[in-house]
Amino acid sequence: MDEANSSAQVGGSRAFPRPRLEDVAARVGMSTASVSLVLRNVPGPSERTRHRVLKAVAELGYRSDRTASLLASRRSRLLGVMVDIRSPFQAELVEHLHVAAEEVGYDLVLSTQTRTRDEAAAVETLLAFRCEALILLGPVAPAPVLAEFDRRVPVVAVGRRIAGADLDVVRTSDGDGVGQTVDHLVGLGHSLIAHVDGGRGGIATDRRRGYRAAMGRHGLDAGIRILRGDGTEKGGEEAARHFLDSGDLPTAVVAYNDQSAIGLLAAFGRAGVDVPGTMSIAGYDDDALSRLACFDLTTVSQNAEEQARQAVAAAVERLDHGRAAPREIVLAPCLIERGSTSEVR
Repeated sequence: MDEANSSAQVGGSRAFPRPRLEDVAARVGMSTASVSLVLRNVPGPSERTRHRVLKAVAELGYRSDRTASLLASRRSRLLGVMVDIRSPFQAELVEHLHVAAEEVGYDLVLSTQTRTRDEAAAVETLLAFRCEALILLGPVAPAPVLAEFDRRVPVVAVGRRIAGADLDVVRTSDGDGVGQTVDHLVGLGHSLIAHVDGGRGGIATDRRRGYRAAMGRHGLDAGIRILRGDGTEKGGEEAARHFLDSGDLPTAVVAYNDQSAIGLLAAFGRAGVDVPGTMSIAGYDDDALSRLACFDLTTVSQNAEEQARQAVAAAVERLDHGRAAPREIVLAPCLIERGSTSEVR
């Protein structure tokens, strides 16, 4: 092997230069500007031209340098998403957000909220990555704090009603969703219906109000029974133990979310309480676990896919189209009847 060939090999394989836009242009006999129009899917080039360019791209193995392009445009085209890693529902939302963002030429940066990492830290990480807008899933920070974030970059709050803050909101009507669950249980003959709530946050408050309103609508005010929970499986288990220790079991429980409901199912199952024979249990979110045959949980769907699509659309409207006025998009929830609820026996 001669010296020239030897110097061109690295680790036993020949190193080839990365194809450039100019190489694609030379292959098809066009200017780089025309090739760029095709690659950016800009109207103008004919279908024949597009086919020639895309064929050359595939043959040469060309890949656009996204970083250089974004630096040149001074845009990151990144949407920052704050997600609670403990929530299966939020994980599902993130999947749909990725799809919706890619469809409009954006990408996501995720920053996690945990028991030891608060929202402020998660948001600062997203801003450090030059995210152009923030999509906050189930934020619990006060409205003035969220408004301050929005003064730095556009903010979309997903899942929570925000009173008195000029920022975009995408959510379902939580009170209506819980109301549908109570209506369902009353229709099955239940009157001793308790609620395990999700704590002090805005989402939990709306769902608690929805439970109270629905019980009142059915003339069951005297039977209103609310246990404090935290939206976790452990919180659901603790609520179940409270019911069992009291010796005063309701015939149905409406849980703040599916995680809490699964905790209730587990604890009542260990205690020998038949669900749904003795106790009907319903959740909220229709997350992936609720659909498993072992839980078969009656729950409320928030339409995660549509929430994600609307959240990305709201952010892009602010960034690319200059919309200034905030919007609130309220989607209708839908009760999903499964095997964890039945008629009173």
